[in-house]
Amino acid sequence: MTRPIKKRWITFNPEVDYFKPRGIPLSSLKEVILTMDEMESLRLKYEENLEQIKAAKKMKISQSTFQRILNSAFKKISEALIKGKAIRIEGGNFEIIKTIERKFKCEDCKHLWKVPFGTGKRGVEMICPKCKSTNIHRNDNQGHGFGRQPWGFKNNK
Repeated sequence: MTRPIKKRWITFNPEVDYFKPRGIPLSSLKEVILTMDEMESLRLKYEENLEQIKAAKKMKISQSTFQRILNSAFKKISEALIKGKAIRIEGGNFEIIKTIERKFKCEDCKHLWKVPFGTGKRGVEMICPKCKSTNIHRNDNQGHGFGRQPWGFKNNK
């Protein structure tokens, strides 16, 4: 009897779950399925620039398992690019772990970004990563600053 596959911990859910070659109708394309854990391995290694050991710890798997997942992702992406296939992101053996993030907005260039909670920096100590402004405000999902009135709100006193 084989050992059950351990769930991989994932802290992100992609906003886009499908990519296809331009100019080719979807109905005539073959697909490659990239699993959520493969996507997470790519994100940790190349977006967050983590070493494999640290990335594997974040996913609660061994470094060798992380390497296998990463290799599988590269193989599928290579196949899609070389053979002109679409990439669908779905499935896998994973559990989404919510992380607490703070969202900020630069009032000068309107750039939005996220910072993990617990970095030790307060909003007043932040600078915009895009324009280096210090005119920064904390931002929630609706685009409103915490403790401020929604944009466009007029007080009729």
